[in-house]
Amino acid sequence: MLPSSIQISGEPLSGAEVRDICRGLRDNAVRLLSLRGCRLCDRDFGRICRALAGATSLAQLNLNLGVVSSPSRIKQLAEALRTNRSIQSLFLHGSPLTDAGLALLNPALALHPALVALDLGDCMLGDEAINLICGLLPPDGAKSGLKELTLSANPGITPKGWSRLAIAVAHSSQVRVLNLDYNPLGDHVAGMLAVAVASSRTLEVLDLEGTGLTNQSAQTLLDMVENYPTALRSLVLAENSISPELQQQICDLLSEGEEEEEVAGGAGDTQDRERGREPAAHQRNSSSWICPSDPSSQMVLMTSGLGDSLLAETEM
Repeated sequence: MLPSSIQISGEPLSGAEVRDICRGLRDNAVRLLSLRGCRLCDRDFGRICRALAGATSLAQLNLNLGVVSSPSRIKQLAEALRTNRSIQSLFLHGSPLTDAGLALLNPALALHPALVALDLGDCMLGDEAINLICGLLPPDGAKSGLKELTLSANPGITPKGWSRLAIAVAHSSQVRVLNLDYNPLGDHVAGMLAVAVASSRTLEVLDLEGTGLTNQSAQTLLDMVENYPTALRSLVLAENSISPELQQQICDLLSEGEEEEEVAGGAGDTQDRERGREPAAHQRNSSSWICPSDPSSQMVLMTSGLGDSLLAETEM
């Protein structure tokens, strides 16, 4: 039987559903497991972690919106990731990890042989966490590392932490998508990121939506795009104090670069970068975090087609 997808959103998990999930993982029949915003007891969470530890078909794991809600659950997930060898994409958006929790997860993340996409948006991270994350973006050619990183809505990270990340991105041989939206970056940090983009040979997507930028940042980014060849194809600047004219100039230049690449060598198909990612504009404890109950939102077993389309890029 081809691996399938299990997707449940905003529902309490019954004992029968947990047993089915564990059975599917143990039988290597699950390629994508998404328990976004689901409610389950600690015992059942531990059962799922033990099952995913030995799963060899699981490529994408989505535990967004508070499923990993305590230090004990972080430890259980870390233990599972130390053994698992198949997960390529891990989404923990909206989990109260803090720096201490990421420190528990980091050894397993750093040694995981397949992980290429990580979402740590709105995880209450600070500068200590950035130091750990930079280790997942190894220097050029040192080893494989993350290709997609989301750090949206982590306002505890200071300019010092962002500068360290910018240096790591500049020297990373892997990262292609970097989502920093809804962080209070400001023009100074944006300037450092512009240098990182100009130095990176791989960064294609940079999301700076709602990060407190002004025309000063936009002009720096425009100069960078106009005068230095980069791999950048998408730069998101919405919800900043930037004139529409500057935004349009940057967009036009990026579009011209992409058209030239397609003419020269035939660029590959653009794929959805949002796989499992949560809207970073959501703020913890606001009503927008509530997952609406949907009578049809029960366990969904899907054919492998969806999982293949979501994960094709990470397997290239």
